[in-house]
Amino acid sequence: MPKIIFISLPVTDLDASVRFYTALGFVNNPNLTDDTAACMVWSETINVMLLTHAKWSTFTTRPIPPPTSSEVSLSLSCDSRDAVDAMNQSAAANGGTADINPVQDHGFMYGRDMADLDGHIWGAVWMDPAAFPSSDTQK
Repeated sequence: MPKIIFISLPVTDLDASVRFYTALGFVNNPNLTDDTAACMVWSETINVMLLTHAKWSTFTTRPIPPPTSSEVSLSLSCDSRDAVDAMNQSAAANGGTADINPVQDHGFMYGRDMADLDGHIWGAVWMDPAAFPSSDTQK
């Protein structure tokens, strides 16, 4: 069995967050979704659990950070530069914030960061491993 990651995020409006993540290309797993949580699938090994604040509080007593904080930045690989741009544009069109950081374009790697409805930071990243700088050129 492959190792699977579940990223849990507290959200203010579960239904709006499900719509947002669906617009970015995630798929809802109804088997792990109810009125307090939604499992949004990115790939066979990456899942995001969107939790209402009430549900979140059953996991921890630590406070939920304000949307202006940066507790973590998560990145998702995309198939192309165009897919990175499309995800960023979709975030903005669906209530998120596009380009919360400067665009990163290193030729072999291209990324754009966005924030979801609750300020969680996501990066869309495309990389071309064939174009990575060799270790000889990095010295």
